[in-house]
Amino acid sequence: MFSRSNQLNHNLNQPVLAILERCNHINHLKQLHSFLITVGHSQDQFYAFKLVRFCTVKLSNFSYARFIFDHLVSPNIYLYNAMITAYSSQPLSAFTLYCDMIRRGQPQPNHFIYPHVLKSCAEVLESCGAKMVHSQIVKSGFEQYPAVQTSLVDAYSRSLDDIGIARKLFDEMSDRNIVSWTAMISGYTRVGDIEKAVSLFEAMPDRDVPSWNSVIAGCTQNGLFPEAISFFRRMVMAQSEDNRPNQVTVVCALSACGHTGMLELGKLIHGYVYRNGLAPNSFIWNALVDMYGKCGNLKEARRVFDRSSKKSLSTWNSMINSYALHGQSEKAIGVFEQMIQCGDYDVRPDGVTFINLLNACMHRGLVEKGRTYFQLMTRNYGIEPRIEHYGCLVDLFGRAGRFEEALEVVKEMKIEPGEVVWGSLLNGCKIYSRTDLAEFAVKKLIEIDQNNAGYVVMLANIYGKLGKWDEVDKVRKMLKDRNAYKIPGCSWIEVDKQVHQFYSIDKMHPRAEDIYDTLETLVALH
Repeated sequence: MFSRSNQLNHNLNQPVLAILERCNHINHLKQLHSFLITVGHSQDQFYAFKLVRFCTVKLSNFSYARFIFDHLVSPNIYLYNAMITAYSSQPLSAFTLYCDMIRRGQPQPNHFIYPHVLKSCAEVLESCGAKMVHSQIVKSGFEQYPAVQTSLVDAYSRSLDDIGIARKLFDEMSDRNIVSWTAMISGYTRVGDIEKAVSLFEAMPDRDVPSWNSVIAGCTQNGLFPEAISFFRRMVMAQSEDNRPNQVTVVCALSACGHTGMLELGKLIHGYVYRNGLAPNSFIWNALVDMYGKCGNLKEARRVFDRSSKKSLSTWNSMINSYALHGQSEKAIGVFEQMIQCGDYDVRPDGVTFINLLNACMHRGLVEKGRTYFQLMTRNYGIEPRIEHYGCLVDLFGRAGRFEEALEVVKEMKIEPGEVVWGSLLNGCKIYSRTDLAEFAVKKLIEIDQNNAGYVVMLANIYGKLGKWDEVDKVRKMLKDRNAYKIPGCSWIEVDKQVHQFYSIDKMHPRAEDIYDTLETLVALH
């Protein structure tokens, strides 16, 4: 790659940098590094920085970059910055390197390093790490830098206990830019305080795509799907050339459409994806499959699935789940078998895959098939069952009336049976009117949440079905004494591009009278 005649050149910068630009393999970089060692420049901070940056940014080889760094006698702050920045996907390594620098007492940190350190420590140590770094920031005199202040807001806002500290820091900022506003909004959505997130969003003097995404994603992640769609519509109406919905926006909006059944809006977003060249993204393929599947358009879900050139595990899982949701168990199992045989080493079934498979078996009563998949999950793929897997298996046995086997699953669980498991058992008891087991399951559920009346009402319904009205009265009295509540069921329907939301026994809709009249007519005809 280079001539030995250049070794004694007094000005190595130009030839070394030129050679570095021509490197396209780690072996080329190693040759250049060896050359610098040979000519006595192995400790030169300038060349070391260039090598480390090229190694991490161009070649994505963090191990050799760390090798270069570790063999420096006294790396400067720019080298620490380079390594800590490179470790953005390895927060523990980044934070450990920062702590090593502080212990050595040299070099002195600058304000550029703290945003990266705060991000890493927030992911590794949460608020205790942020507080430790915050104290060092104050001692160093960098607390007035906007980028550092914004990073502090973001670090503290990751914890529900420290969201107040984040807001205090935000309010005290002398120069709040759009990034700091978005960081605070994202903090509120992260801890589930959507009301404050929305209030802050509405108060923003200016908005960009990330700020819109923060509030749309926050609503979606917290189950406020109509609100997410409302913000998405507003973003589309207000868009400019530099403020268009991007891939993140589209994924969040499609998720909200899937949960609310807004198929027509989902189709419009699908069209937007193609018009703006967003289709090749695997996250969008997955979101489209998921949206069409949840809206019941399985034909379109499968068409999108088949057209995706690079299917991620999430895309496979979404297709399996779409068939499972609508009782097409054989097709769900067929997609799973296709995934296993596709030969893609990056696609390996995970816990979500088997939850979807067990759900598929549950809807068609495929008990033995479900049991086989449960065993396959642990035996062949080393996946430890979670509470959801146990819940699916108990539900599968319960729906088939095989309560002895359901109870055996509960006894053999490696984790504490929770609401999911006891609720699944109670559901089977309702089908087969097993009041003895239903009473036992309800007792366990009340121990978990004594204020949730939903399962107790289910027990009352079982008694009513058997004509045990005295028992029904006892259950009702227990509900009254405990002041328990039942979370109402909720559903959405899209009519003429407008979403209508309904709760169980809801008469608040402006056309409630017409709706109930139509329902009575349909019942009479039936």
